[in-house]
Amino acid sequence: MGNAVVAQSGGPTAVINSSACGVIEEVLRQRDTIPSLFGANNGILGIVQEDLFDLGAESTDTIALLRATPSSAVGSCRYKLGGLEKDADKYQRLLAVFQAHNIRYFFYIGGNDSMDTADKVNRLAQKLSYDLRVMGVAKTIDNDLVATDHCPGYGSVAKFLATCVMEAGRDTEAMYTFDPVTVTEAMGRNTGWIAAATGLARRDEHEAPHLIYVPEIPFSEERFLEDVREVHRRLGRVFIVVSEGVRNEQGQYVAAQAEVDAFGHRQLGGVADYLRQLITRETGLKARYNKLDTCQRNAIHFAARTDSDEAYRCGQEAVRQALAGATGKMVTLVRTSDNPYQCATGLAPLAEVANGVKPLPRHYMDVAGTHIAEAMRSYAGPLVKGEVPIRIGMDGLPVFARFVRRPIARKLPPFVGRGS
Repeated sequence: MGNAVVAQSGGPTAVINSSACGVIEEVLRQRDTIPSLFGANNGILGIVQEDLFDLGAESTDTIALLRATPSSAVGSCRYKLGGLEKDADKYQRLLAVFQAHNIRYFFYIGGNDSMDTADKVNRLAQKLSYDLRVMGVAKTIDNDLVATDHCPGYGSVAKFLATCVMEAGRDTEAMYTFDPVTVTEAMGRNTGWIAAATGLARRDEHEAPHLIYVPEIPFSEERFLEDVREVHRRLGRVFIVVSEGVRNEQGQYVAAQAEVDAFGHRQLGGVADYLRQLITRETGLKARYNKLDTCQRNAIHFAARTDSDEAYRCGQEAVRQALAGATGKMVTLVRTSDNPYQCATGLAPLAEVANGVKPLPRHYMDVAGTHIAEAMRSYAGPLVKGEVPIRIGMDGLPVFARFVRRPIARKLPPFVGRGS
């Protein structure tokens, strides 16, 4: 018996709040075992800083509305914790906060790096004999977590971006005598899952996208220009989707900035504009580019109901498994059938998920490597089904949840550890 804390980390998704809703509603049904539930402002950083708020003080309507609210309502961060020895003071601070507030359940919603942090917290708690149940809830639009068939967040970004490509593709089709080439940039640092999903938009050879480029297949500018010329000769127009993380044959990003984020990752973005300039310079064709950036990962207005429901179920299952004694695990999605689509939940050790990357299989792309194969349609098609009901206000715009955030009184002195 003890209290619980839920935290979110990394880039938001359209359904990360559905997972939080699953955790919160399931915990609040277990008041006999878990008397209080805290939210951590700004993810793991909020726990280090003892910046917590009372989720039990929020209205049931606000909590339910999380299912139709984008971004990370609890509060996210990009805050890298190193190894247990390197950042020993921060990990000890985490446990000190847990002890001060009798927190016995830690639910962390995040991606690769977050599962690594959760794994280290779990190992330290076991080493110090502190009774703590640590559960990870998968979250990433990149769909690159190992040990799970797919990740909550992916189905919604796939649905939204594929639809944007369908719409923008019609624009290129209508304006091809003036703007014959369009390049759309998809998120995806290391994998092409998002870019490949836009291939669902193409129902016949005339429709966008005509060409798709993913990081798993080395990118050649010469081959690319040949592809563009060939499609333009055949159709009079070209619609291209490219992952932000495409690399050349030397393994270097085609477009990367000098800056790095908190996890040491090179900042990406700009590959669509780079290719636009390359096309115009080398072929003489006028080209435009689209970069939807954070819009693609937060688009709750066209999120997939399948994705939202599975995200909720993962949060709910994390609580149920923790109450049953599980710790050091991440809830996974286990596909049992494509047609009809059926999916169950499972568990994977956090250590197995931490920092791993699941690439897009080569056979999900066609022989040329510039469009999807039927295997990709079978995989991604079921994940984009259904729509999330959105609450619309009197002004005609969506209504989103916003927490009151009643603060929990601090019991420890401010953290002044190394790098704080």
